[in-house]
Amino acid sequence: MNITSLLNALPGAVAQGLIWGIMAIGVYITYKVLDLADLTVDGSMATGGAVCVMLMLGGVNVWVALVCAVAAGMLAGLVTGVFHTAMGIPPILSGILTQLSLYSVNLAIMDFKANQGINVTKYPLIVSQRNVRALGLSNPIFTTLIVLALLIAVLYWFFGTELGSSLRATGANAAMSRAQGINTNVCKILGLMISNGIVALSSAMLAHYQGFVDVNMGRGAIVIGLAAVIISDVIFGKLFRNFALKLTGVAVGAVIYYIVIQVVLWLGLNTNLLKLLSALIVAVFLAVPYWKANMKGGGRRA
Repeated sequence: MNITSLLNALPGAVAQGLIWGIMAIGVYITYKVLDLADLTVDGSMATGGAVCVMLMLGGVNVWVALVCAVAAGMLAGLVTGVFHTAMGIPPILSGILTQLSLYSVNLAIMDFKANQGINVTKYPLIVSQRNVRALGLSNPIFTTLIVLALLIAVLYWFFGTELGSSLRATGANAAMSRAQGINTNVCKILGLMISNGIVALSSAMLAHYQGFVDVNMGRGAIVIGLAAVIISDVIFGKLFRNFALKLTGVAVGAVIYYIVIQVVLWLGLNTNLLKLLSALIVAVFLAVPYWKANMKGGGRRA
């Protein structure tokens, strides 16, 4: 095995990890802040890219297309929130229903084609795989780092406001929040909208990076998002107490995940087994806190 080939592949792994790290921050908001299991992301991870690419192919400005992509993701989160709060459907099933619907919606957005390409030489893409080894802002690593920094700053500010604190309180203790006069249903819907809007932003950037959008590009996204959140929790849980640092840790967790994937591929794993590997990585990191607790308890079961 040639170590040079691994080193050459690492910039691409880091760039992809950072882009998926944006998605993982969206998963963190529902999974950790709101304490909801939202599976909408497997659908909205394609919606943002589909909207952004199709608008740009139609001549729309790239920044307007990005805003529309985020809005589309927020709309998907709204649907899941309404399913859950207004119709009484459990959050997991609500996400599955929206995710299932989004497959058809995404196909319709993409003119009923499974994928749509967008060329970096013809369109002003924000990030591109072609520039992954370039020096300067054209490098997707630098560009994505800037986007991540801005996103984390905005989220840190928002969750420090009264409304943001209401969302955090809803996730911490919904019954107590209602007793304090907080409309928890509105908070849940808003949280799902913010989460899926962030996921859609990641989707649009991923479509730019790889030069195309595919209707199945979000399949398994929830596993990658959970992997990043759990890796961050296991490695940085005791170090990062500040909310902004926790969000940063999630993005770093996604980078670690993609580097691990790249190393395993370099070792010769069949690419068809990637989904199995992803599930095993999540399972191992989920088990680590349990194993640690058992070791501290002298082997007694919790």
